[in-house]
Amino acid sequence: MYSSADELIAAVQPAEGGRDVIDPSTGEVFARVPVATPADLEDAINRAEAAQVAWAKLSHAERSDYLNKAADAVEASAEALAVLLSREQGKPLNGPNARFEVGACAGWLRANAAFEVEPEVLVDDDTQRAELHYDPIGVVAAINPWNWPMMIAIWQFAPSLRMGNTVVSKPASSTTLSVLALAKVLNDVLPEDVLTVVPADSKVGAALTGHPKIGKVMFTGSTEVGKIIARDAADNVARLTLELGGNDAGIVLPDLDVKAHAENLFWGAFINTGQTCAALKRLYVPAEIYDEVVEALTEVAKNMPMGNGLDEQNVLGPLQNRSQYEVVDRLVNAARDAGATINVGGDPDADAPGFFYPTTIVSNIDNDNPLVAEEQFGPALPIIKYDSLEQAIEWANGLEVGLGSSVWSSNTDAAVEVARQLEAGTTWINQHGAIDPRVPFGGAKASGYGLEFGVAGLKSLGQPHVITIPKA
Repeated sequence: MYSSADELIAAVQPAEGGRDVIDPSTGEVFARVPVATPADLEDAINRAEAAQVAWAKLSHAERSDYLNKAADAVEASAEALAVLLSREQGKPLNGPNARFEVGACAGWLRANAAFEVEPEVLVDDDTQRAELHYDPIGVVAAINPWNWPMMIAIWQFAPSLRMGNTVVSKPASSTTLSVLALAKVLNDVLPEDVLTVVPADSKVGAALTGHPKIGKVMFTGSTEVGKIIARDAADNVARLTLELGGNDAGIVLPDLDVKAHAENLFWGAFINTGQTCAALKRLYVPAEIYDEVVEALTEVAKNMPMGNGLDEQNVLGPLQNRSQYEVVDRLVNAARDAGATINVGGDPDADAPGFFYPTTIVSNIDNDNPLVAEEQFGPALPIIKYDSLEQAIEWANGLEVGLGSSVWSSNTDAAVEVARQLEAGTTWINQHGAIDPRVPFGGAKASGYGLEFGVAGLKSLGQPHVITIPKA
């Protein structure tokens, strides 16, 4: 158990050397992390390969027991992990943020421990019995993003380990400390070398995804990087699960009770200050209730406190890095320059410390504006007026991405009818981004392929193996 974030930092930061870790709320350095070399990566892969033999020989029940012990360890150090996460990623402790994320880590570990993965009987007749088993793949490369660094790492670690694989993880450069700290907590109870974090740059990371000893790559991040990883993995025919970029659409139907759903709409878009792949990033609203929706969301936005994540009252924080701040600023300015209305926000204080961008609602905007057509990945929501439902569906499906989507209505049947016409891996009704470890999750079109979560997610971390037994 770690009693404080400082204790965890001391356990993982290098005695000398390394690189700075920046607090996005202040712009100040508060820790250092090691920097891995190509030799470090090679050593990690070799040790993972060696450890995988004994790990694979354990039963599902034995590996599940380890996952439950890992969940206990996360819960015992939960506050230290949450504070460290808030300091590095920027997200507040409260709301659907740092404490929520750490709690989700324990929840996903326990869920993956509880799933049953039994051999499937495909045929059992007078002539033969055919069974489908799922064997370990080997060493899994897990590439984690910076927006939910601990939680998404666990999405990769837990099913990989449960299925008998070992893991070599490469975290995002701007949230390396969070993943190192999480792995330290996990490795206090896991066998040696079944989970290794390599704090590498992108060049060393490329050597990981293209390494001949890697049997599967799990990646969450942009579509552009996902395409590179797919090419790198192709030479070794490594299996892939890619959860890539999204620009999720939500469609409001005319019968929606706006007041009842305004806060859910807000959090669908602004969870983690908008820095979520499957967040609501463009909202289509019919003309007859357009002004009401804009006004309701503007009022919610005005009343959600933003600030340093360690201040208990805040529920919105800074952008995690300067680069993403500049993306959001550019896109909001493009909307303003085109004549869109900035209902709230859109005017950051360039001299303030940290990477804070104000919560921004934009209306009277064209569907082809860059703020709509490009993924902003930050606290700015464009609300687009539509005249017909067919037009809204066409606009929602008009981009190359299809991670999530949502339909908002007081009539569930009508909402489901619209949902069936949307091109996305998941469509939520009267909510957006609500994930569950029991429910498979994945993207359509350029938002990636492969499933995570649930038994389907576990099976994606196994090698299908059919055994056919003839009968006399």
